[in-house]
Amino acid sequence: MLVDTRRLADCFPAIDYFEEARLPFIVAINGFDGYYPHAADEVRDALALSPDIPIVQVDTHDRASTGSTLKTLVKHASTTADSMLSSKLLTSVLGLSG
Repeated sequence: MLVDTRRLADCFPAIDYFEEARLPFIVAINGFDGYYPHAADEVRDALALSPDIPIVQVDTHDRASTGSTLKTLVKHASTTADSMLSSKLLTSVLGLSG
């Protein structure tokens, strides 16, 4: 999810959607001319995000920066999917309801 720190309130519907759907997501703080007025932890606190949600800084005009952001998203999605699959498998093997 691309975040403009000047409009954090606009992010809550998207965050709610991803969390309710249990879809993995990351937060990419959009820098303007390399300027990031707020640290990742400040953004995390303002958006009430759990520590397992990756937050990165991105310059959307820079190909390497956007590529790195996409790699972070794919890695997080893969790790989250593996974790969810392992949890479902363990629940199934142990005969637990989940």
